[in-house]
Amino acid sequence: QVQLVESGGGLVQAGGSLRLSCAASGLTFSKYSMGWYRQAPGKEREFVAAITWSGGNTDYADSVKGRFTISRDNAKNALYLEMNNLKPEDTAVYYCGTWSAIYYYRPRDLFNYWGQGTQVTVSS
Repeated sequence: QVQLVESGGGLVQAGGSLRLSCAASGLTFSKYSMGWYRQAPGKEREFVAAITWSGGNTDYADSVKGRFTISRDNAKNALYLEMNNLKPEDTAVYYCGTWSAIYYYRPRDLFNYWGQGTQVTVSS
């Protein structure tokens, strides 16, 4: 079955950087678009970024555009989220995910498969 495991979260000061990773297994990774969502306490889960199966196209939420970069390494079955100039409002649990169909890319559709999440806390 599909397994997604996030890592790289932690506590960072405002203006700092973190790099999240997501290790994928149980699927032919190079055929699946991937993405990141986040959920802050008391708020709904929100889209952060997505990337096509080849890495050729990416999409970002307006709130992170210019600060976050999504990337992937198909040889390593890995997804990344480089987060720079972090702000307190970026504090959330970050989830990687994918859809159940190969070559599917509708960035703001909710995922069919989710990781367990990794906590990112940005202090002011």
